[in-house]
This record gives sequence, structure tokens and C-alpha cells, in this order.
Amino acid sequence: MFQRVAIIGGGAAAATLLSELLGRRPPRMLHLDWYTGGGALGRGVAYGTRSPRHLLNVRAASMSMFAGKPRGFLDFVQRDDPSIAGTDFLPRFRYGDYLEAEVAHALQQGALHGHDVHVIPLAVDALVPERDKVTVICGERARGAGAAVLALGALPPQPLGGVSADALASERYVVDPWPLLAGAGADPAPRKVVLIGLGLTAVDVLLELSAQWPRAEFTAISHHGRLPEAHPNTAAAPYGDNAALVESMREAPDIRRWLSLVREAARQGADWRTVVDSLRPHTPGLWNELPLPQRARFMRHLRWAWERARHRMSPAVCRTIAALEQTGRLQRRRGHVQAVDLAGDALQLTLTRAGALQTMRADLVIQATGLNLDVNRTDHPLMRQLVTNAHVTPDPLGLGVQADGDGRLRHDDQHWPNLFAIGSLLRGSRWESIAMPEISQQARALADRLLAD
Repeated sequence: MFQRVAIIGGGAAAATLLSELLGRRPPRMLHLDWYTGGGALGRGVAYGTRSPRHLLNVRAASMSMFAGKPRGFLDFVQRDDPSIAGTDFLPRFRYGDYLEAEVAHALQQGALHGHDVHVIPLAVDALVPERDKVTVICGERARGAGAAVLALGALPPQPLGGVSADALASERYVVDPWPLLAGAGADPAPRKVVLIGLGLTAVDVLLELSAQWPRAEFTAISHHGRLPEAHPNTAAAPYGDNAALVESMREAPDIRRWLSLVREAARQGADWRTVVDSLRPHTPGLWNELPLPQRARFMRHLRWAWERARHRMSPAVCRTIAALEQTGRLQRRRGHVQAVDLAGDALQLTLTRAGALQTMRADLVIQATGLNLDVNRTDHPLMRQLVTNAHVTPDPLGLGVQADGDGRLRHDDQHWPNLFAIGSLLRGSRWESIAMPEISQQARALADRLLAD
């Protein structure tokens, strides 16, 4: 086993791995350094919101931290309110409460089991991996570890190309919406707000700002102008023929063929949602069988459709967004944002649609394009150091870093024996790697590996 392990990151993935490690009784004492970066332990960006409007987009029964305890989250919330059902979509801050409680419990368990645990509320500046150890540099302090795990979540968002320096300096262009949402009520409300993006991040922004700014009008722009799909009001029975579907897909690793197979399964009478959901456990294996040109083709042509079908809104959120459209407060537009420039006391956007240029003005523009995982284009100090020093290999499609199936990071066509990742950074090697069911499975397997003799 690795006797000293460093976990880098303070969000849900890091908390889940920590809990898996400290819940075990390995043959020797585990020395564990958790570099959290500050902030509430375990919540990260995803579960740091305190707004009751921001709901989980997965039913409560499917949100356990632990692959071996499927009722974990449901049991936690039912202790306070027994009326909560496993089919409910609960506020995300309740999941943050659950994460914090499990972290506290894990730290207690670690002490009882004799582990040596250090929670360090600082960010790591650099890592120097070698074959027999990883040196962790934090400020002026360097500390060796037998193994290190990157559990960073998404990287800080970067401005889209075409956004002028004047637009950024005006503070009318918001790159990261979450600080804005946390303090939206304190500022005078703008009247015309433009969102770039129409995924779940944009939905969160619309839910909060439409309530905080009741006189504001919103325009949301994306390539296809379509919102995420919604979950059904009642949970559907699982798709019953997924084994045949998965086998057919494996026989022909081609995106066009896969799309045809999924459509055919849905035409045979199954709810398309159950067909998509049935692929979830098999997605990493299927993704690994796709040649890189096919992955690139998926990213160009089908990613948007998969994202809106796979990552869905709760029924209540769907009704709220529909009401904003019906009352005229939300308009959706198709187009590609080419430029955003300062124009007097407003911003001017230049869009293209079907080859034609269009312009529009806004008091405020909010970038809501979802997760940034491109390690070649980030100002995150640690990831920039790792890439610059060639300690990690960026995914060629901008989906985090290259890794083996067990999370070991790759460099120079080989893997490190002691440098791992969990969660979002593995999207390039697993595709489905950002939601708690996948993260909990990764944490359990990685804990097994780190503690194995």
C-alpha cells in the first residue's frame, strides 16, 4: 500500500475518496494529506450553492457518495424529513450538507482507525512526480508522498474567444457566473441580460437571476437554441434490452452507427430516456473503443444532443423555465457568438447564424458554457505547471488529461505508477466522469488500489 497519500482538491470527488480511504482498516497506518484549497469541505462549486432554487438533476435515491451504500444520501435526508421519497429532486445545498457530514464522520473514523490525517486548507502550487514518490509543493513547503491524486473538479472558466479586453474590463461580461449568483441581490438589476449557453449552467443562472431581478429580460444563445430535456414526472422502468444494444454498439464502434442503434431502440417502444440511461454503466468501455477520429466527430456533431438528453432538468425546474418563456422574460436564439465589445454603457454581441451576421446589445452578458476541462487553456497554477513540465499529457480533444483505465496519469506514452486523477479530469478517457454515481465508483476502486499490498 502507499503509506502516504496526498489528495489535491476540496470538492465532492476528493471528499468521496477521503471517506473511502479512512473507512478502511489497512494493515499499516495511512498518512493522508488533504489539500483542500480552502472553503467548505466537500462542497466545491457544484454543491456550494445555498439557493433552494438549484435542484439536483438526479433523484435522491441515486445520489449516494458510496457505491457500497446506495441509500446513503436518502437515509441522511430522511432523518430530518421522513416524507422525502427516493424519487424526489432535492436542493443541491442538502447534498452539500450530506457531503460535509460524511467528511466529518470520515475524519472521526480515521482517528479511530489510527490513521494520520492532515487537512491542509491551502492550494498546491506544483507537483514533481518521480517513479518512487511525488513531491507536493505548497508555498515554501515541499512534502513527499508515496502517491498523489488530482481531484480538482472543473478548471476555472476562461473567456470565449472574441471577447474584447474592454468588455472584460467593464465587468459587464461575466466569465464565472457563480460569484454573481451568490450576491446578485446586492446590485442594481440590469434590464437586458444575455446568456451564452443553454445547458444546465445556464438553467441555474436563469432560475436564480429571474427571481432576484424580477424586471430583467433574458436572451439565451447557443448553436442549436435548445434547452436540456426534462426527467419524466415519475420514474420509468429500466430499459430491458440494453445488453443487446451494448453488444451491437461494440461490434461497430462508429458514431453514425451508434446513433442509428439508439434511435432504433427508442422506436421499438422504449422511453428514449431509459435507453440513454441504460448506456451509463457501459459508457467508459464504449468510449474507449471509439477511435480518436470518431470521438472528434462525436464532439463536433453529437455532443450537444447527448448532453441535453443525458443531463436533464427536474420536472419542477422545467416548469419554471417554461413559465419564463411563456411570459416573455426568456427568449432563446440560435447562433454562434463571434465577438463581444464594449459599446458605450452596454455590450454589443456579434453573432453568426447560417452564415449571416447579426448584432444585439445587452446590459450584461453571462458566459454559461459549462465545464472547462482544457488543460492547455487554463490559468489554474497547478495544471499549468504540470502541463508545462510535461508531467501530464493533455487529452487531444480538450477533455482533461490522458489516463489509464484505473486513473493513473500518462506522460510520454507511459503512465506514472503513483500519480492519479479522479472525476472531471478523466472525461477524455471515460467520457462519463462528472456525476456522483461515476465518481463514487472511481473512488471505491482507487481506494482499493492505493491500499492494496
